[in-house]
Amino acid sequence: MTKPSDNPADPFKKALADATRTMANDTEMTVTFSVDPAGMTKEGVRLPQVSRRMSRDEVLLARGTADAFALRRKYHNEATALRYAPTGQLARDIYEAMELARCEAVGARAMPGTASNIDAKIAHEAERKGYSQITSAADAPLPLAAGYLVRHLATGRDLPKGADNVMNLWRGFIEEQASGTLENLDHVLGDQAAFARLARKVIADLGYGDQLGDDPDREEPEEDGGEEEAEESPEDSGSESQDSEESEAAPEQSQEDQDDESQAQVTMEDSADMEQGDESELPEGEAPLEPPPPAAHSDADPNYTVYTTDFDEEIMAEDLAEPAELERLRAYLDQQLEPLKGAVSRLANKLQRRLQAQQNRSWLFDLEEGTLDAGRLARVVANPTTPLSFKQEKDTEFRDTVVTLLIDNSGSMRGRPISIAAICADVLARTLERCSVKVEILGFTTRAWKGGQSRERWLAQGRPLQPGRLNDLRHIVYKSADAPWRRVRPNLGLMMKEGLLKENIDGEALEWAHRRMLRRPEARRIMMVISDGAPVDDSSLSVNPANFLEKHLRDVIAMVEKRRAVELIAIGIGHDVTRYYQRAVTITDVEQLAGAMTEQLAGLFETDPRKRNRALGKRAG
Repeated sequence: MTKPSDNPADPFKKALADATRTMANDTEMTVTFSVDPAGMTKEGVRLPQVSRRMSRDEVLLARGTADAFALRRKYHNEATALRYAPTGQLARDIYEAMELARCEAVGARAMPGTASNIDAKIAHEAERKGYSQITSAADAPLPLAAGYLVRHLATGRDLPKGADNVMNLWRGFIEEQASGTLENLDHVLGDQAAFARLARKVIADLGYGDQLGDDPDREEPEEDGGEEEAEESPEDSGSESQDSEESEAAPEQSQEDQDDESQAQVTMEDSADMEQGDESELPEGEAPLEPPPPAAHSDADPNYTVYTTDFDEEIMAEDLAEPAELERLRAYLDQQLEPLKGAVSRLANKLQRRLQAQQNRSWLFDLEEGTLDAGRLARVVANPTTPLSFKQEKDTEFRDTVVTLLIDNSGSMRGRPISIAAICADVLARTLERCSVKVEILGFTTRAWKGGQSRERWLAQGRPLQPGRLNDLRHIVYKSADAPWRRVRPNLGLMMKEGLLKENIDGEALEWAHRRMLRRPEARRIMMVISDGAPVDDSSLSVNPANFLEKHLRDVIAMVEKRRAVELIAIGIGHDVTRYYQRAVTITDVEQLAGAMTEQLAGLFETDPRKRNRALGKRAG
C-alpha cells in the first residue's frame, strides 16, 4: 500500500496533471513540476513548482501555464506551422506569437475558465520582465504585441497590466497597416492553415514581407523533360557564335592563351612540389607545424559549445552610462533603500567586529624571552633541568583575502531584488575594505533579448543544428578588487538603469568570475553568487536541449568546488540553489538578503567548524 504523501500540494499537482492531459487530449503526456523554466517537449510538459505553502500566485501561475501548454498541444499542428513559417527571424517571431495567441483564444472560446488562468500567466511574465515600465515602442517586442492584439481581438478580454502596455505601444501601427487583414480574424481562428496565411499577410502588411520566404501555397511549375533546356536563347546562341568567330579569327591568340594556361598549371605544380620538398627537408624528429585545435569554450565542460563570441563583452560599469547618469541612478538607489541602510550597516558592523577580533588573537610560543608561559610550568616541575618557556602576543592579519560578489543581472531581478542586492554589495564592500579584505563586484546578463547579433548571424548562416549558446554575453565589472570603494561608489547605481537587466547565462558568468579570481595574488579567495533563478536564455534553449545551460552551470560549480582554489557560496532569492552548490542558503523574502550575505561571509571566518558549517548551510556528506 502506498504511503500517503504529507505534502499538501501533492493532491493539487495530481489534479492539475490529470486536467492538463484531458484538456490536451493526450493521456500519455508526462506532466512534471520543477523550479526550472517551464517548457514543453514531444513527451510532455514541465510546469512551475508549487510549494507546500500553495500561495495564490503559485497556484494561478501553474494553472495558467498548464492551460496554455494543453491548448497548444490540442489545437496546434507542428507540420502545418512549419509549412507556413517565415524564414526571417522577426517575421518568424511574429508568426509564432500570433499562432500561440490563436490556440489560447480558441481554447478560451470553448472553455472560458482557461482565459482567466492564462491571464495570470501573462500577468506574471509581464511583471517579471517589467513590461509596465516600458515607455517607447522601440523597447517593446513587436512579436509579443502582435500576439497580445490577436488574443484581445479574438476574445474581447482586456489584457493584464504590463501586457496591455506592450500591446498599446504598437497597436496604432499594427492596426494602421493591417486593419483590413485583421478584419477576417474571426473567420479563420479555428483553421490553423487559414490563420497561418492570414498571419503571413499581416507580416507583409507590417513591412516584413521580404522575410516570408516562398509562398507554400504556390503551385510549382511542371518540369517538361529537356525540351526547354535544349532551346537556346538568342543571346546564348549569339554569344557562342561570337566566341567561335573570335577563335577562328585569331588562332594565334587562342594558342597563346592555351600556352599561358599550361604555363600557369606548370607553375602551380612546381610550387606544390617545392612545398613538399620543404617538408621533406625538415630536420629529423621535427614534424611540420599544424594549427592548434580551437580552445574549448569551457574548462569545466569541453563539449559546451558557443556559436560565436564575437559579440560578447566584458565592460566596466562606467562605460555603460555617462557620469551624470550614474550619479542620478546612485541617488535614486540611495533614496529607494534609505530605510534598509541602517539594518544592513548594523549587520556589517557586527561582521567587522568579528573579523577584527580574530585578527588580534595570535601567540608565539617556546621563546627565550617574553611573557612566562604558565601552561608549560609543569614541565619544569617534572624536570628542573628544563628551561623556562616564554610566549609573546603578536598582531596578525588574515591571510591576504579577496571576496568577489557575483550578482545576477537578469530581468527577473528587476525592482526591489536588484536594489537590495546593490546596496548590500555597497555596504559589504566598505566593511570588508576596512578589514583589509579586497572586494570585487561583478554582474552578468546579456546584451539583448532573444539572441541579439549572435542569433542574427546564426540565421544568416542557415540555422546550423545544435549551435550552442546563442546570445551576446555582457559581463559587467562594477568594482575591481584593487579599486578603492570611494572611486566606484556611483557604479552600483547602474543596476537601476532601465533596459540593462535581460537574460542570465550563469555557467559562463561563474567561470568568468572564477578565472578573474585565479589571477589574483591573494592566498584566500572567496566568491559569493547571488541569483534568483536557474539559467534562462530563450534563444539558446529554443535550439538546444532543455537542460543545456543548467548542465553547464552544474559542471562549472563542480569544477570550482573540486579545485578548491576558490571558496564558493551562494544565496538564492526565492530559488533553491542548494541543489547546485554545496554551500548555499535560500531566502524566501528579498528583505532577508542583507542578513544572509552578512551571515554567510561571517561563517567563512568562523573558527569553530561546527558553527562554520551551520552558518554556511553546508550539506552533510
